[in-house]
Amino acid sequence: MTSTNSKLARSAAGAMIGRPAAGRVPADALMARNPRLNIVAIEAALVSVQREFPRINASLTARRDPLTDEVVANMVAGYRRVDDCLAKGIDLFRMRKSERLLELNRIVLCGEGGRPHECSVKQLKITEQHFYEADGGGIGSLMEWLELHQHLSVWRRAAGVFTRVLSQPQLYLEGNHRTGALLMGYLLAREGLPPFVLTVDNARHFFEPASLIKKRKKHGLDNLLRLPKLVKRLARLLEDQADNGYLLKD
Repeated sequence: MTSTNSKLARSAAGAMIGRPAAGRVPADALMARNPRLNIVAIEAALVSVQREFPRINASLTARRDPLTDEVVANMVAGYRRVDDCLAKGIDLFRMRKSERLLELNRIVLCGEGGRPHECSVKQLKITEQHFYEADGGGIGSLMEWLELHQHLSVWRRAAGVFTRVLSQPQLYLEGNHRTGALLMGYLLAREGLPPFVLTVDNARHFFEPASLIKKRKKHGLDNLLRLPKLVKRLARLLEDQADNGYLLKD
C-alpha cells in the first residue's frame, strides 16, 4: 500500500461511525447508562467450557486448539477491559479510539500485562501495520461496514462485526475469534443487552459457523451471497443465547 493509501486507511480507522439510524438512541446516550458485566459469571462459564472442551472439540467439523488456562485467563482479562470501557463511557468505534481495538487483541494474546517473550515489539508492530493497512481487510473496512449498516438490529451488527473481523483478510494476525467475541459483547452491552459468552451449550453452535466465516472473503461472491447468511445465523445465536446473568444487577 502506498504512503497516501496508508494515511487514508488510518483516517478511515479513526472516522466516526456515522449518524444513528432512525429510532436508535445515540451512542453517547447509550454509553451513559451502560450496564456492567458480571465478570465472575463470565469466568465461570469459560472455565466450564474448558473442562468440557475435549468433548466439544471432538464434535466439531474443524478441530480447535486446546482451551488452556492462559487462554481463559486472557479472555477474562479482555472482558474486564470491555467492562472498563463501558464504565468509562468509551466508544471503541469512535474517532481516535481504534488503538483500543488493537489493545483488546493484545490482551487476548498476551494477557493484561503482556509478556515480552510472547508479544515482542516487532510482533506488535507487524500486527498494527496489518490492522491499519491490510488491503480490503483493515480497520477502515470494518468502520465502513458499520457506517453502512447502522440500520440493522444490534444482533445483526454485532454478528456482522465478528464476521468482518474473522473473514479474509482477517483484521488481526492472530486471536481474531477471541477479539471478535469481545467486540460482539461490547456492542451488545452498550445497548443494554448481555454480552455473548461461550458456554458448554452454545460452543458448538458458535464454532461451526465461525469456521465457515474464517474461510470466506470479505469481497466478491462470498460478501454478496455467503457472508450475509452467516451473519443472520450468528445473529440468531446471539439473540437466542442472551443471558442476563452476565450483567450485574442494579
